Amino acid sequence: MNEIVSTKEILSQIFYIRGQKVMLDFHLAALYGVETRALKQQVRRNSDRFPEDFMFELSKSEWTELITNCDNLGAYKFSPSLPFAFTEHGIAMLSSVLNSSHSVSINISIIRAFIKMRNLLNENNELKIRLDELETKYDRQFKIIFDAIRRLIGTGKKENKPIVSSDNYFYRQRQLFLPVEVA
Repeated sequence: MNEIVSTKEILSQIFYIRGQKVMLDFHLAALYGVETRALKQQVRRNSDRFPEDFMFELSKSEWTELITNCDNLGAYKFSPSLPFAFTEHGIAMLSSVLNSSHSVSINISIIRAFIKMRNLLNENNELKIRLDELETKYDRQFKIIFDAIRRLIGTGKKENKPIVSSDNYFYRQRQLFLPVEVA
């Protein structure tokens, strides 16, 4: 499969905003080989094709938070306008608005990246479900080990203070200390 843009590059440009996976207008414009201004202009001319669940404009506070947390957006932080955020469906709609064979090829690569991301998230969810099944099967015997694994993969409760279990296993943040024999 010979893709125009690498999946890795696209995945690095997907953000999670308002509970949705989105790409920003300036990243999409660069991928499509058009100016951000031209892309936004086409979207505004065809606003009926981009409902709120396909595309939205970031608020000033969302944009400030995003550029504060993402070092790779420094070049865009002084942009005079707030960026548009496109969901997977909005990106699919962009190819019909931009009307070029290049935009269709880029869209195929982007949609494949979204599918790959969805599959990775599903695999992680399947791992969590399997871990839950094993925990119920070996409940008390391995509870401490499952708690430690959950803390390591970031799905468990995070507690800052040390905990002593009834089996004398000690936890502190992401570390597991096994019991020490006391003479």
